[in-house]
Amino acid sequence: MTNQQILEGNWNEIKGMLRQKWGQLTDSDLPQIHGEMDQLIGIIQRKTGEGRQAIATYLQEMSGSASSAVGTAAETVRDCAQHAAETVQHTAKQAADQVHAGYNEAERFVRDRPGTSLLVCFGVGLITGAVVALSLRSR
Repeated sequence: MTNQQILEGNWNEIKGMLRQKWGQLTDSDLPQIHGEMDQLIGIIQRKTGEGRQAIATYLQEMSGSASSAVGTAAETVRDCAQHAAETVQHTAKQAADQVHAGYNEAERFVRDRPGTSLLVCFGVGLITGAVVALSLRSR
């Protein structure tokens, strides 16, 4: 990202930093410049009497730190997204493992106690049928 793009993208923050560095600057001295660094340097030079090179150096340092902050923020977002994805994958694996374990336990129960399993299924079927019949009658 060029210095001009950084200046334009973070203009409100940059105006505050400029007014802090050069107290004699006002909001009316710093109109929206649309990334025109030469125009900004000229305004600051005219208002403060500071040398063009000193102003340009300060602006480059400031835009470099803004660029670094944007890069750091982007890296933090990437790290958070990666962590969230890993957490979702881990949770999904745990849920799948629990479902698989429940299935294995049910299979083992049916194999070990086929008669009891048959009675349980019959009972569940009766209850389900009664609930469905009652709900159809109430309509």
